[in-house]
Amino acid sequence: MIGLLYRAADALRRRLLADDHGRVGEDMAHRYLRKRGCTVVARRYRPPAGGGEIDIVAWQQGKLVFVEVKTRATAAFGPPESAVDAAKREALVRTGRDYARRAGVEWHNVRFDIISIVLSRPPEIDWWQDAFAPSEPVFRFGPPLSELSRTTK
Repeated sequence: MIGLLYRAADALRRRLLADDHGRVGEDMAHRYLRKRGCTVVARRYRPPAGGGEIDIVAWQQGKLVFVEVKTRATAAFGPPESAVDAAKREALVRTGRDYARRAGVEWHNVRFDIISIVLSRPPEIDWWQDAFAPSEPVFRFGPPLSELSRTTK
């Protein structure tokens, strides 16, 4: 029964927010994480000093998880997670440090994840757990971003 209500809410949200793929994707990612045992504690967290935003903050098995959600209508221009470049990762880490400090969580108890959503029918959702560490220049799950954007002839 509850699943039916969620599907109806999704259909209504897609209609009302047709041009806001980010918001639709964040709503889908929120439910996706909850179904997998995460406790979502914040959405769209922005530190008081500004300088970044974390889409979802959640707890999973004693780890504070900072989640960046990337949503695209199609995968025609590459996977959504490829949009999380070095500058975005740096902003996420800076914002994550602020949240962890304010929450009193030690830095070794945090993790950075990416949820990639393609709004096909049905939607394709990939959850990249521990997608990057603050000291790493590239993703753990794929080639450097420079290789992803390179075309060969």
